[in-house]
Order: sequence, then C-alpha cells, then structure tokens
Amino acid sequence: MSHFSLSIIVPCFDEQAVIVDTYNEINDVLSANNFDIEIIFIDDGSVDDTFSILHEISEKDSRVKIISFSRNFGHQAAVTAGLDHSTGDVVSIIDADLQDPPDVIISMIDEWKKGAKVVYGVRKNRKESIYKKVSYYIFYRLYSAISDISVVLDSGDFCLIDREVVDKINSLPEKNRFVRGLRSWVGYDQVPVYYNRQKRQAGKPKYTIAKLLNLALDGVFNFSSKPLVAVFYAGIITSLLSLFLAIFYLIYRVFNLEFMGSYSSESQGFTTLVVLILLIGGLQILTVGIIGQYISRIYQEVKSRPSYVIKKIINNKGS
Repeated sequence: MSHFSLSIIVPCFDEQAVIVDTYNEINDVLSANNFDIEIIFIDDGSVDDTFSILHEISEKDSRVKIISFSRNFGHQAAVTAGLDHSTGDVVSIIDADLQDPPDVIISMIDEWKKGAKVVYGVRKNRKESIYKKVSYYIFYRLYSAISDISVVLDSGDFCLIDREVVDKINSLPEKNRFVRGLRSWVGYDQVPVYYNRQKRQAGKPKYTIAKLLNLALDGVFNFSSKPLVAVFYAGIITSLLSLFLAIFYLIYRVFNLEFMGSYSSESQGFTTLVVLILLIGGLQILTVGIIGQYISRIYQEVKSRPSYVIKKIINNKGS
C-alpha cells in the first residue's frame, strides 16, 4: 500500500510530566513520512493536568483525538477504547512514558508492508528496577508455560496491528480484556521487532506490584484452563496418597508394627494428623481460590458492563 493512514493509541494516566515530550517525539518521528496519522490519547481518569495539556495540544494539531474517561478504568480498558475509536488502515499502541521508542514504529511499518498483520515489539533488555525485571521475567515464562495460546516472551502491548485484525479484536464480546492475549488469540501472520526498552522519561510508574499481579492474573485465567486441570490432578494425587496412608496406618495400628523405631501403641499420631490436615486443607483452599478466579471472571462477563465509560471526546477537529 503506497498511501495509508496510521492511528497511534497512547493510554495516559497522570502523565503531565511527560505527555508534551511524548507528543513531540511521536510527531517528529512520524510526521515526515508519506502517510496520514491520527494520535489518540486516552485520558484514563487522570487527576493531574494531563487532560488540559492534551486539550491544548489538540487545539494546535487537528490530528490529535482525546478520549477522556469518567474515572480510572485501567490500562487495558484505555487500549480497548483506543482500538474502538481508531480509524487508520494500521494501528499502533504505545505507552505515554517513552519507554517504547516511537521510531521503532517505522520498523514495524516496514514489516507490515511485507505482509505481516501484527508486528509486536520484543524487549531485548529493560532499563528498569530489579523487582520489575524479575516480576516480568517470571510472569512471561509462567504465562507461556500454562497458556492455551502461543505466547511470545517479553512482548508487551507495544505493537502495530492491521485494520483487519483490529476489527476482529473489536468484535470480540468479552469485557475483561487482556489485549496482548487477544492479539495472539486471533492469529494471522505475526512477526517480532526487537528493541531496547528505555527508562521512563519523567513521572512515576503506573504499574504497581498490585497492578502487575492483576495483569498477570488476567493473562493466566483469561487464556488458560490449565490451572483447573492442575488442581484436578493434584486432587487425584492427594486422594491416592491419603488412601495409601490410611491403609498403611490401619495395618500399622492393627498389628502394632514397628515404624521408625516406635510401635503404634506408643504413638498418639498427633504429628501425622496435623500434617494431613494442613496438606488437605491447603489443597482445598488453593482449589477454591483458583475456581474463584474463574467464577469472578464469569461474573464480570455476565453483567455485561462496558469496559470503560467516556466522559468526553475531543475529535480531530478540536470540538
């Protein structure tokens, strides 16, 4: 395609310290190329001056569209809103903190022109804190091990998606979304682009440990039934062990056998009883917790509430 349009989705939450730099870098990198662009900033319920700064930018640049949420609905809801309101032939998702360099989008476009329907960024290294590096390392490998879909290690939401694939993702009915999982689930020709993830330019990281944990849970439980299968097999193994132990202790007790230097008549069995109770009780709690995760997601889907609520849209005409 010689001439095409590109939509850039930029989720924002309290990004007043960096948002002008983000806009300027996106504009500098992409404006000089032979394609039309629209920049969609999603204000995810910011409580600082993010929205007013974006409003000023939109008044100067008609290509800028702002979607303002009524409250903070989360990063994945913001990305979903951007996909829903994008109009480009191809759509890019990039965070507002400039950790993902906008110039990588050019390399992604080159791969798209060669025929790829999805081009996802893969981080070769991260200039982040140790706890984040370790958290992401564990998450991606755990997610890959138990997911029912093909998962690329160290690939986040930073990507370029063809309009055909965007429409397929938008048509999916589920509300509790893990976008990078949906991106993999729909299939099509998907290729990686490798890059170095930078430090946050300004402001504070928005993904706390709690939010990272929730994201990990969404990734695992939204795209895998393997935890339920694992619990099922753990239940079988525990039941068999319990049966064998019951038979052993029955024989041990009836015939007053010697075991580990003592006879059954000399042992009150307190330690064995406690160990068995803790083992079975722990397994039951784990089982209920895993089932609860799936039930909570069913509950959210059954209610059919929207993923986000829009308070205001400022379109590319600045109205």
